[in-house]
Order: sequence, then structure tokens, then C-alpha cells
Amino acid sequence: MKKKKLLDQNLVKTYLEKLYPICRSITGDGFRESLKILGQKIDLTIFKFKSGTRVLDWKIPKEWNIQDGYIIGPSGKKIADFKKHSLHVVNYSEPIKKKIKLIDLKKRLFFLKELPNAIPYVTSYYKKFWGFCLTYKQYLKLKKGNYKVHIKSSLKDGYLEYSDTILKGKSKKQILFSAYLCHPQMANHELSGPLAMMVLYDYLKRTGPHYYSYRFLICPENIGSAAFLHKN
Repeated sequence: MKKKKLLDQNLVKTYLEKLYPICRSITGDGFRESLKILGQKIDLTIFKFKSGTRVLDWKIPKEWNIQDGYIIGPSGKKIADFKKHSLHVVNYSEPIKKKIKLIDLKKRLFFLKELPNAIPYVTSYYKKFWGFCLTYKQYLKLKKGNYKVHIKSSLKDGYLEYSDTILKGKSKKQILFSAYLCHPQMANHELSGPLAMMVLYDYLKRTGPHYYSYRFLICPENIGSAAFLHKN
């Protein structure tokens, strides 16, 4: 009997290329869009929690969405540009549009000396803040003068969402697979989990029914897990 194969590698690459550029966070349009893409291969069962809802000892924050963000230096050139790479803006940054001196801007900048070509990933989910991330090489080139900072984002009451889907087996005993989907543009750190889950779900669905039931949880890390545990 011929063994059934896992998903074709080229198909996984296609999904990686679709998901990688999306700016995701623990809430918002990017997370929803990413879930929808995974839903082409995983049967999603979506649950929603309103902003302000208590889940265990956590509280669902306001929903965050972003359209743009950048710094313009004294020369008029953009230094950190959200549209080129979403990690340039601190995730969950509140909206801002102002002129600022370099000495004050430096308090809002993040970089990694040990990885001078890398843009770090920084978040401020539960504290009002705005900031930018850039490479250490970019940081070293900053000149004295006035800078313009602009982040076009919104923080409004909305929803946290996650998917909790069960493939029923002969037994009620469950094996739980969990992956988070809230981090943008970090393939190994983020998308390896959801994509592996997509492959596994597709394979188990095609080769079932199995003895055990399998539960597939896709959520934003920490707060999504807390919401799942609170409900269950």
C-alpha cells in the first residue's frame, strides 16, 4: 500500500511567502489575515474575546492596527520605514507625529550591538509607548539635528481571536498541538510552528480516523493561551 505524503514542499514555500510579509500582532487585521490564509488548509474554529475581558489574571488589550511608520532625518531621508520592514516600528506603538531632537529620539530607538545588521523585535502590548527599531549600523550613522517621527496606527476596542479545532478520533483522549501566530517577519521564530501545524493537520485529516483525537490551537502567545485556558 502506498504511503500518503505530507504536503508538497513547494506548497509550504508558497504559504511561507504569503505569510512572511504580513505585520501581525496579538490582535488586529494582520493576525486575522494570517489565520484566514492558514484556513485554506486547516479547518478553523474561531473564538473571540472583547478588549477589556479578564482571562485568568490577564486582560485583553485594545486592538492594534498600523498603516505606516517612519523616521525622517535632518537630510530628509527616511531612516526606519515600516513599509520596507514591519520590525522597524515597535509592535503596538501608539500613533505619533512630531518633530524631535536626536537626544530625545535615542530614548525611543532599539538595536542589537552584537548583531549590527539585524532589526530587533520589540513590543509594548500592555503599556502605552511608541518607538522604532533599526540596525546598529543605521544607529551609528545618525547625525545631530531635528528628526520627524510619524506612526500611523490605532488602538481601539476590538477583539482577540484564536482558532481551536479538533479532529475527532476513536478515543476522547486528546493530543494538543499549539502554535502562536502573532510575530511578524521572523520565519524561524514564528512561522515554522504554524506551517508545521498546517502540514500535520492536513496529513492527519487525510489519513484518519485515528485512535486519539487531535486538537489544534493557533493563538497569540501568552494572552491567547490564557484566553484558551480561561474558556476551557
